[in-house]
Amino acid sequence: MADTGMMEERSLVVIGGGPAGLAAALAAREAGVKDILILERDKRLGGILNQCIHNGFGLHTFKEELTGPEYAARYINRVLEEKIEYITDAMVIDVNSDKIVTYMHGKVKQIRAGAVILAMGCRERPRGALNTPGYRPAGIYSAGTAQYYVNIEGRMPGKRCVILGSGDIGLIMARRMTLEGAKVLCVAEIQPYSGGLKRNIVQCLNDYDIPLLLSHTVVDIKGKERVEGIVIAKVDDKMQPIPGTEIEYECDTLLLSCGLLPENELSEKAGVKLSPVTGGPIVNESLESSVPGIFACGNVLHVHDLVDYVSGEAANAGERAAAYLSGELDESSPEDIILQGTDGVRYTVPVTVNVKRMKDLQTVRFRVGKVFGVSDIVVNADGKEIMKKRKRSLAPGEMEELILKKSVLEEVASSGAHTITIGVREVLQ
Repeated sequence: MADTGMMEERSLVVIGGGPAGLAAALAAREAGVKDILILERDKRLGGILNQCIHNGFGLHTFKEELTGPEYAARYINRVLEEKIEYITDAMVIDVNSDKIVTYMHGKVKQIRAGAVILAMGCRERPRGALNTPGYRPAGIYSAGTAQYYVNIEGRMPGKRCVILGSGDIGLIMARRMTLEGAKVLCVAEIQPYSGGLKRNIVQCLNDYDIPLLLSHTVVDIKGKERVEGIVIAKVDDKMQPIPGTEIEYECDTLLLSCGLLPENELSEKAGVKLSPVTGGPIVNESLESSVPGIFACGNVLHVHDLVDYVSGEAANAGERAAAYLSGELDESSPEDIILQGTDGVRYTVPVTVNVKRMKDLQTVRFRVGKVFGVSDIVVNADGKEIMKKRKRSLAPGEMEELILKKSVLEEVASSGAHTITIGVREVLQ
């Protein structure tokens, strides 16, 4: 490694200056941490919100509807007011289990941190991981890249467009491209359900008469120099194209909106254990990872629907990191209660809860693996039902949450139970 000079000492280093990192840093400051440094690889704070010029942000946090840049500005202004230090154009290249952070900013530098908050966000799933057939002509973009071109650089990716995948960014770009004069021919989704929020299906597709083709995927890309057409076919229950169902669309652009991946290369370098389901760190009730003093929040932990939820979760991480620094988080507390998803629930965040360290109310977030109608979310402690919550519907594109009371978990712990399961039980109509 290059000569890094004298190692700097910091109480708290926040990696990422997007909505999660900003909210975490502010909460840590409010909890009494004076020495905080935010490291952001982009040229400015705000993260992905800077290119999300549509509205719909802030309804939970600020009780008003904001654009992405407006939402980010609320937090950036508070960071400036609190005089929280930050460095932009700072690429973190390593974090280890001793909480030594190595980053590039002109030259290689190192910081020994008392605590670290991981808030690196997520990235789009690349086309290469999708095994889309055909050539590699110009005109194929991830939905996020297209959003950057249109909203930041003022450049249009194309005039006639097909979108593969119904994630929220793809749905939003279907509307954005339409508003800028392009023709969006359809959105194809390989699953039998949309991967985005219901409100985005209504506001971005239905309101503009853009077809959503469920159980469909791209089977061929026409053109060698530039996209000339896209062939879409229906798939069976094994996700295999059904011969004879092909539809060809004449177009010059294909946008990919096929999922998001938490950005956890740094987490792995630090020795943080990752969930095989979410791709994010396995955390406890304090959003602390398997490495003491390293916390995670936002889309690096698990992919969220709403930035409001990111901010709330990140504030909790910042507060708990402050508690760790002050010695309030007892690492030698009694055995944890394990949370497990079952009967349609794919995962839970957190994965463990230590009753002694938890607050009075514990938020548990999760996603289901398929679409459910009227259902009960059932919480069991070693097979005994302790809580039930009815929902009109559940879908993989919508993140769900439960609030568990400390008093209830104390009873669970005192009974000798070590595992709580959260599952879905559909109600027959």
